[in-house]
Amino acid sequence: MVEVRRVICPHDCPDTCSMIAKVEDGKVISVGGDEEQPFTNGFLCTKTNHYLERLYSPERILHPLRRVGAKGSGEFEQISFDEAIETIAARFKNIVQEFGAEAILPFSYGGNMGKLAFASMDRRFFHYLGASLLDRTICATAATEGYLYTMGAKMGTDPEGLPHSRLIVAWGANLVSSNTHIMPFVNQARKNGAKLVVIDPHKNKTAEQADIFLQPLPGTDGALALAVMHVLIKENLYDSDFVEKNTVGFAQLKEHVESFTPEWAAAQTGLTVDEIVDFARLYGTIKPSCIRLNYGLSRHTNGGMMVRAVSCLPALVGTWGKVGGGAMLSVSGTFPLNQAALERSDLLKRHHKVPRTINMIKLGEALDDKENPVKALFVYNSNPAAVVPDQKRVIEGLKRDDLFTVVHEQVMTDTALYADIVLPAPTVFEDFDLYGSYGHLYLQLNQPAVPPLGEATANVEVFRALAKAMGYTDPCFDDSAEDMVRQALQPTGPLAEHLEGISYERLKEEGFVRLNVPYPYVPFADGHYPTPSGKIELYSETLLRAGLPPLPVHSPSLESPEAAPALAARYPLRFVSPAAHHFLNSSFADMPTMRRREKYPILEMNSFDAACRGLQDGAWVRAFNDRGETFFKLKITDAVKTGVTCHVSLWWRKYSPGGNNCNVLTSAEAADMGGGATFHSCLIEVQASHENFD
Repeated sequence: MVEVRRVICPHDCPDTCSMIAKVEDGKVISVGGDEEQPFTNGFLCTKTNHYLERLYSPERILHPLRRVGAKGSGEFEQISFDEAIETIAARFKNIVQEFGAEAILPFSYGGNMGKLAFASMDRRFFHYLGASLLDRTICATAATEGYLYTMGAKMGTDPEGLPHSRLIVAWGANLVSSNTHIMPFVNQARKNGAKLVVIDPHKNKTAEQADIFLQPLPGTDGALALAVMHVLIKENLYDSDFVEKNTVGFAQLKEHVESFTPEWAAAQTGLTVDEIVDFARLYGTIKPSCIRLNYGLSRHTNGGMMVRAVSCLPALVGTWGKVGGGAMLSVSGTFPLNQAALERSDLLKRHHKVPRTINMIKLGEALDDKENPVKALFVYNSNPAAVVPDQKRVIEGLKRDDLFTVVHEQVMTDTALYADIVLPAPTVFEDFDLYGSYGHLYLQLNQPAVPPLGEATANVEVFRALAKAMGYTDPCFDDSAEDMVRQALQPTGPLAEHLEGISYERLKEEGFVRLNVPYPYVPFADGHYPTPSGKIELYSETLLRAGLPPLPVHSPSLESPEAAPALAARYPLRFVSPAAHHFLNSSFADMPTMRRREKYPILEMNSFDAACRGLQDGAWVRAFNDRGETFFKLKITDAVKTGVTCHVSLWWRKYSPGGNNCNVLTSAEAADMGGGATFHSCLIEVQASHENFD
């Protein structure tokens, strides 16, 4: 008999799909999209369609392992779960006694976006222990801060309202590859007469479908946004009534943008004056419009300010408060889940001081710190050996003999190869968790479709066992997964009504429930904004107090020809590394079908740049800068402008020619806001490779 089970995709993607797993004799035999879940709409992305390759991979880690060879060799022996936990607890106790609890660093991010897997028992454990705090900056912080300074909350356009839009701008957002379930709503809008504009330095799969494609140079989107403001105000295309009632700082902004002419922006962005003016007029006259932002835009040293500049535009044209209007970076702020109850940061009060905070993008620097050393690293929901910038330094740190590393993982990742203890992690088919979303408005409960393979153990139970082994008796460590879901569903704050009528029992029965909001949901419809002023802040006193410009500005990214001409003389090519169609960060890059479809690590380059270097299409090339080198197969294409190169990422190091992926090139410099990652502020040079990796 075939049973049907609903499972929620756990990955760091706005779609948070409801998947239908068919189970026969205790084994999942197929997976597909849930036809009943309105946003999933019965289909899955190309990655999750092949999810069984991960669930039943021959590379699955099914039992705890202890390293017996050199770090990085992949030589391990099987041990029992109890022995693994006892080993970890004993090492942690010794480290705390000799170096203090801050010498222990948790390292995690979005490998599993479930509310329990992402931040619950793990945070309780490390807070109680007094370990170093991890600033989880690698994806969203710069963009989030830039948006919050303007709008005050991570709320935006309901994607199910997009069919009412008449102009959709995908700004730094490759919807086809990284937000594919929004495309039916975009396509319905286009059937209704809407235009799709794509703004991106890389001509991606979404740009190929666009009505209008604008291709600014990397890191110059803020200049484009400022010139659009200039045109909107100069040509009286802004909504003066909306601006007067809903914003602060318009008078200052009006004077401020007078000098940011289309001619000025054309020199900054590489666009033509006509492209800039035509887009501004289009945006100023077609309503309602929606700007779909994504986080790649912010991965520059000026990234937070670029998002801030773009997020001011909907206010000028008065498109907030209308179905299908406004902007969308994330809708996660619409979910009033009680995260504080899950994480229990109050447990830090038991220590005489708040532990230090380490920015995750600076892991290499932290592992190299001799004065305040990290002596233990506990990695879960992440693969830092592959995803963290300045990769060479990270790997040197992971090789340290005096660093005790624990990795909780499903398969033998680049990071797991350097672990002292490896713990087996479940896939979503074997786990229980609660899921919100940053791309739609459905709350979903994941219940396991099959029992865990081998000794795969959810991190809730791993950290509960560790707490017990450490001798911790606080009642918070006794909370079951179901207890914590109930706690998360007890909201606090002004949006508590969004969870009205949504209980654990209802989620268990129905699987998914739309938030208690109108359909389609129109955020800020009452004209109130959760900013200090209660209005959209074109001018921000908060930014001024933080030592940042209170009005949107443009400054070149620190690693660019404009800001670093001497560096650019040696490394003249801008390098960006957006997500590949078949990978999601480092997820899926181990799956045979996905690697087969991506074929090779590819570097895209304009024909002019290739000819200047005598490079041939399809040849292996060496890309390098002061941080390191890696190898790509060259693709000569007009998908990038002259002076720009692109690698759609992220390949694992173990599958990359030469043993390094693109992050051996990227910088650990932090963005202007939120300490965010700056993967796209990167200069390289490229030459023919002396090696052939075919």
